[in-house]
Amino acid sequence: MAWNEPGGGKDQDPWGGRGGDQGPPDLDEAFRQFQSRLSKIFGGGGGSGSGGQGGGGRTISASFIGFALAALAIVYGFWGVYQVDQQERGVVFRFGKAQSDLIFPGLHWNPPLIDVVEKVNVTRVNSTSHTGLMLTEDENIVDVNLTVQYIVDRPVDFIVNVKNPGVSLEQATESALRHVVGSSSMDSVITEGREALGIEVQERLQTYLNLYGTGIVVRKVNIDQSGPPRQVQEAFDDVQKAKEDEVRSVNDANAYAESVVPDARGRAQEAIEQANAYRDQVIARATGEAERFRKLLEQYSLAKGVTRDRLYIDALESVLASSSKVLIDVEGGNNMLYLPLDRLANRSAPIDPSGLDSAATRRLADEVIREIESRQSSPRSNR
Repeated sequence: MAWNEPGGGKDQDPWGGRGGDQGPPDLDEAFRQFQSRLSKIFGGGGGSGSGGQGGGGRTISASFIGFALAALAIVYGFWGVYQVDQQERGVVFRFGKAQSDLIFPGLHWNPPLIDVVEKVNVTRVNSTSHTGLMLTEDENIVDVNLTVQYIVDRPVDFIVNVKNPGVSLEQATESALRHVVGSSSMDSVITEGREALGIEVQERLQTYLNLYGTGIVVRKVNIDQSGPPRQVQEAFDDVQKAKEDEVRSVNDANAYAESVVPDARGRAQEAIEQANAYRDQVIARATGEAERFRKLLEQYSLAKGVTRDRLYIDALESVLASSSKVLIDVEGGNNMLYLPLDRLANRSAPIDPSGLDSAATRRLADEVIREIESRQSSPRSNR
């Protein structure tokens, strides 16, 4: 039975515990009591003894609450003002969720307790170093020390996607470096291939960072030091010295070859040129002799006796011009006569053997004949 039905009685009143005919609670009275307590806390006067005193307390309390709310509003407004520097970008988290729009440099306002702004420097070049012992492709151990220079290109990814970007960067650097060193030889890592090693590590490291979504862009990877471990440094230095000696010996040999080979080639070319000149000379001389013989043959066919005598005289002139001694086989005798033509020429008029003419030849022939006759008439002609 409902409490308000006829005959329900007083037992059915839900506020029965409050007294006989008492109705529902007075909300105004409850609000006044709350104001009275606030006024006591903030020094707003006594309780609600009389109507005049209660009205004054309510007026003071309302004014104070309004002032307090205005002050809180002003503080709240100033609390949300912040500035982003020129080299920074701001990332807004609204109720913990990152917003895609960045906050650019300048003075901004965001509602406190609703938005949280984290600033990220996007222009500063950060650097981190890494050192480790690596195994090369030819199964040698090298000690590599490098420095990675990077900037933050995507602030939202840098803050949200990776919990600790520095640790992720270090691990990615370790992985990229081991992969590149493991596919290279020791000589290329520690000597001429260091620059190429840094470029390859940078490319692979950037690929890893993009795959992780870190928002980091690698500017440069510098290989600060690469070499064998300290325990084998002396042995490695000996090996390097031997390689340097080998290179120096090879260079010396190449230099000697460069100096000898051109000289030999020059002498060979000189011999070839001399042979060609001699060949041309012989051919020209043979051609001239053949042409002269042909001319003589034509003259001989026209006048055989004159041409024969002329050839004989020319032969004698050429022989006598180069010799001072003559042996003559005399008819009727058995011995060869020796004629000192130099003495004969001195006793007669001076005759230049190189320039003998027909008269000189006849004069010389007469001298020879007289010398032969005198020797035949002497008793010792057998000599």
